[in-house]
Amino acid sequence: MAMVYLLFVIGFLLLVYGANWLVDGAASIAKRHNISNVVIGMTIVALGTSAPELVVNLVASFKNTADVALGNILGSNIANIFLILGVSALIFPLAVNKNTFHKEVPFAVVGALLFGILANDLFIVKSDQLTVSRINGFVLIAFFILFMIYAFGISRTKGTSDDAVIKEFPFLKSLLMVFAGLVALVAGGRWIVDGAVEIAALLGMSESVISLTIVAFGTSLPELATCIAAALKRNADIVIGNVLGSNVFNIFFVMGTSAVIKPLPFNQVLNFDVVVGILSMLLLWVFLIMSGQRTLRRWHGGVFVVMYVAYIAFLVS
Repeated sequence: MAMVYLLFVIGFLLLVYGANWLVDGAASIAKRHNISNVVIGMTIVALGTSAPELVVNLVASFKNTADVALGNILGSNIANIFLILGVSALIFPLAVNKNTFHKEVPFAVVGALLFGILANDLFIVKSDQLTVSRINGFVLIAFFILFMIYAFGISRTKGTSDDAVIKEFPFLKSLLMVFAGLVALVAGGRWIVDGAVEIAALLGMSESVISLTIVAFGTSLPELATCIAAALKRNADIVIGNVLGSNVFNIFFVMGTSAVIKPLPFNQVLNFDVVVGILSMLLLWVFLIMSGQRTLRRWHGGVFVVMYVAYIAFLVS
């Protein structure tokens, strides 16, 4: 049993380092092509930091552990808003630009709402069991494509920033970093899924709870590290772009891809977490409106962190 725990921990380390190599390599290549920071945050950095969720979900899908796949995404998105944005705002108030407030935040809200509707399509399509079907997956991917078109579209109107936190590496080194990151992600994802199933059995807890808490927190570590580093450098665009982009990637791309490859049976118990995810996005929107200056202030961050702690406490109680 000790080996299961050891591989579980090593799996998380591989995910964190693998995602970091992937992000640094891919972002360096993008920077060489003069893509702006906010776009890199919403696309490449978000994709890289969402890579752990993608790998874990794909492995979980093939191993018929849908609760792990669904719990991982829902838990990660909740952690992104309540924990990661909360901690980042505590470090430095996050000012959101007008474009992000009017377009990207609403898009992320739509993503949370749309998934809740699609996952509960039992009320629309007669079936004996709720399932995130292949059709649902294609719908999610279609929205993801729209988001990507929008993200690259705004790169034409946003110039690159001089206070970039993105390092540039030689092209060959960047490619090697991307490759090494992908290898580490695949190995780490497999060990995490296997470990989550074993640990859930040993502790007498459901796979969904383990995935919503331990697995979701672990796969959100790249986002947390990226956003804390950006917040310390007062680069709000990277923080906001990364979190919103990651949530969009998780719902539309990761969940969509997982469902297309293999339909995911949806446990209705997870509807509670779907609602929490929707509320987290709506609360973010409300806080930005209340501030009057589209800014997530330190006390907002404190509220987010407290709510995340309360959410986790409720799950494990």
